[in-house]
Amino acid sequence: MTKILINDGMHNSGVEKLRAKGYTVSTDKISQDELSSKLQEFDAICVRSATKVRQELIDACPNLKAIGRGGVGLDNIDVDHAKSKGIAVLNTPAASSRSVAELALGHLLALARFGHISNRQMPTSGNTDFKGLKKAYSKGFELEGRTMGIIGFGRIGQELAKLALGCGMKVVATDMVDITAEITQQIGTQTVTNSIKTIPMDDMLSQADVISLHVPFTGKAVLDAEAFAKMKDGVVILNAARGGTIDEASLLQAIETGKVAAAGLDVFENEPTPKQELLNHPKISCSPHIGASTGEAQEKIGIELADKLIDVLG
Repeated sequence: MTKILINDGMHNSGVEKLRAKGYTVSTDKISQDELSSKLQEFDAICVRSATKVRQELIDACPNLKAIGRGGVGLDNIDVDHAKSKGIAVLNTPAASSRSVAELALGHLLALARFGHISNRQMPTSGNTDFKGLKKAYSKGFELEGRTMGIIGFGRIGQELAKLALGCGMKVVATDMVDITAEITQQIGTQTVTNSIKTIPMDDMLSQADVISLHVPFTGKAVLDAEAFAKMKDGVVILNAARGGTIDEASLLQAIETGKVAAAGLDVFENEPTPKQELLNHPKISCSPHIGASTGEAQEKIGIELADKLIDVLG
């Protein structure tokens, strides 16, 4: 009988779909230290970002037929080694796209109207300095007419483009490959399509008022001191992709010089212990890596991953 270990959790819709297929599904978490011995009795493992499936673990589990990742990134799995052993590596790139894009936009909206910082200060000083806070946070900005720059124009980047266009923004995007995306929206009774073709990175950096990252971490920061120097003064930076894609020291320096007006960060270099100076900074809006953490996204992830496992395991 096929046995599947769900080690980092899965929405019940996905679990029940696997059980309805006749698989034995365990949702009892096994610690990283114990996996090499206990995973040997399973045919497949499903993880999120917590569990690491490295070469040593793969080699210790010869019965393994599939590794599923609930989410987009596969940086916690040695993908090439798994595939060399004939093990299928599965992920769910489509399921959480809307949720991640909406969180990025949420950070932008908060920064545009100082929602992130006024929400911290109102409970402690709102009663005594309401007029002072109102004056301090009276110079927000609207999104309409500004340019959204998107690094990584896959599913999530294209979802963000749709949201940005809906706010009246212009969109410029860059990617490692040339992409022309048809972004279709329903506005009232009309269907509106915008064709967006990716442009070189340097062109995007020089044009954008807001820059949002939607790329995996490949061992090197995408936005470093050199990249910041090519941006407009007063740009807003958003990162709901992966920690490490922004050089955080360079980001802090760019904020201090005014090159960057503000930043919205859902991911950090040192998760789960981000730098305190990022968390406390009045020009940075923070969230604890919750891009895909909506009920809708989790259900989509569970169902998509279950379907893919069924296709592979039969």
